[in-house]
Amino acid sequence: MAGEVIPLANTTGRRNFLKRGAGAAAGLAMAPQAAAQQAAPQQAGSAEAAGPVKPGSDFMLDVLRSLDFEYCAANPGSSFRGLHESILNYGGNRSPELLTCLHEESSAAMAHGYAKIEGKPMMIMVHGTVGLQHASMAIYNAYCDRVPLFIIAGNILDVNYRRGNAEWVHSVQDCAAMVRDYVKWDDNPVSLTHFAESAVRAYKLSMTPPYEPVLLVADGALQEEPVTEKNLRVPKLAMAAPPQGDSAAVKEAARLLVAAENPVIVAGRVARSQRGIELLVELAELLQARVQDQRLRMNFPSAHPLSGDPGVLPMNPNVRDADVLLGLEAQDLWNLTHRMTPLNRFGMESQSVVQPGTKIITVSAIDLNHKSNYQDFGRYVEADLAITGDAEATLPALIEEVKRALTVDRRRALQERGKRLTAANEQARQRHRELAAVAWDASPISTARLSAEIWAQVKNEDWSLVSWDRMLSAWPTRLWSFSKHYQFIGTHGGSGMGYGLPAAVGAALANKKHGRLTINIQPDGDLCYAPGVLWTAAHHQIPLLNIMHNNRAYHEERMYIALLGAKYDRSPEKSDIGTALKGPNIDYASIAKGFGLYSEGPIENPNDLAPAIKRAVERVKKGEPVLLDVVTQPR
Repeated sequence: MAGEVIPLANTTGRRNFLKRGAGAAAGLAMAPQAAAQQAAPQQAGSAEAAGPVKPGSDFMLDVLRSLDFEYCAANPGSSFRGLHESILNYGGNRSPELLTCLHEESSAAMAHGYAKIEGKPMMIMVHGTVGLQHASMAIYNAYCDRVPLFIIAGNILDVNYRRGNAEWVHSVQDCAAMVRDYVKWDDNPVSLTHFAESAVRAYKLSMTPPYEPVLLVADGALQEEPVTEKNLRVPKLAMAAPPQGDSAAVKEAARLLVAAENPVIVAGRVARSQRGIELLVELAELLQARVQDQRLRMNFPSAHPLSGDPGVLPMNPNVRDADVLLGLEAQDLWNLTHRMTPLNRFGMESQSVVQPGTKIITVSAIDLNHKSNYQDFGRYVEADLAITGDAEATLPALIEEVKRALTVDRRRALQERGKRLTAANEQARQRHRELAAVAWDASPISTARLSAEIWAQVKNEDWSLVSWDRMLSAWPTRLWSFSKHYQFIGTHGGSGMGYGLPAAVGAALANKKHGRLTINIQPDGDLCYAPGVLWTAAHHQIPLLNIMHNNRAYHEERMYIALLGAKYDRSPEKSDIGTALKGPNIDYASIAKGFGLYSEGPIENPNDLAPAIKRAVERVKKGEPVLLDVVTQPR
């Protein structure tokens, strides 16, 4: 299709019913000027006069289908009704298939989770001002998480096409303005040729590191008016190769790493694929260097002998003894190398935790697309060697330079270092296994037991954990064995609530065709933001195992309130006010059942947990979404 002239499609059957109604309603539903414009092509004897009318939205769909979108998630809105209708009737609801969502934020978060599994963007449509405002939090999450989204925002710019107050308040002069600071690129095409070029450009930019959302405005008149432009064609998509680091800088980085006595690699958003994981493993084994995975993606096998202590929080790896620190798409490297310490009861100061003389090397593409307003970039890092380039794309060159720099004697010394790291890491993992047994029989159920019981039921399956595990004290990271890129998709990016459940549904949709068992350990407060996506999972038959981490609170905020109270000698007893989700307790199993899912719970007896998980896994393997409500310890 790409690069070809698009002929008028034979759409007689699908639009006959519209023509029958249009004759009677034309004077009421359409301004005289618009009606004249619609009739003009036939009066002029154009090619369209001899055949059925083709709306602009059909050609728009031809362009979008050339970009190989599998799905389009949307909450229905009149500003993109032309595209909606074309997807169903002209496109046969295939490539993309329309996903019915109950909230625009869920549409965007579903696309976020899908992209982290599938490695390409999902298309979403949002309705004018209000739809884009609803979606904005989830778009910001994707921006901070460096994830590609392809957003179509409907809008009616011409006043002649706005019918009634709703279309006035839902229309806007500059539709993308409200999200422009946290999308990579946007455009408002004024012709079909313009739309075609901008759609292909947007996809290309979204998929050029750093990956981020893009937005196109689809004008209502452009969608619904008949095609009048001549020789329309779909531009060819020519993807850009990811940017690589400068060769001289890469060579210097290799020299520093080979000479180091204790190098540490900090992995942020490095691996976009299994190949990225394999490259990082190869580099670590060549250097016999510890890898501290920030778990913003699945970057490094968790059970690998060189994997850093999984019990260390992802934002605070132990880098104290490093003499060379290599940050690969690392997030907030300043906070990894510093800590805040109290000067007195009320004052704080920052102190470096790395030894004097430690060399810091960074490899990242984020400098290629910094924005100024939103502060997602963290403190400025005084790197000794800052390499601008995509880390995964730069790794092959870095590996080759390390190989060149290694001598026989140096390889022997590095092997000895590797043996020491392996022994230390095995001791750390053994400690975590022992710690998991603490409060094993407690009720509410400990997060360690919850994680262990899930692992016992899924470890022999082709599984994918699509939720962040920090709120579980990282117990899955500490107890499970992660090795494949789809087994962990990391965090939300912007810490915006309402991400977890819809992102899990989107990730499960991507996993569905591969037959993977998708697991979502779902925080309770987060689910309350977007419970309607449970219906989307049931309606579209998306198999997903949801297990509630129901600690009946916004617990992180409750901890902050208690901490501040203690700081000023005030009682922590009131910290539940405004943070606890009790009185009444929320019945998540009933909520899920109401949306059409099989559910069980609340499960409070730890001995009931394993049988319930086993039953749930069997249902998910048969193609169902399931929810288990498990009442848990806070963390």
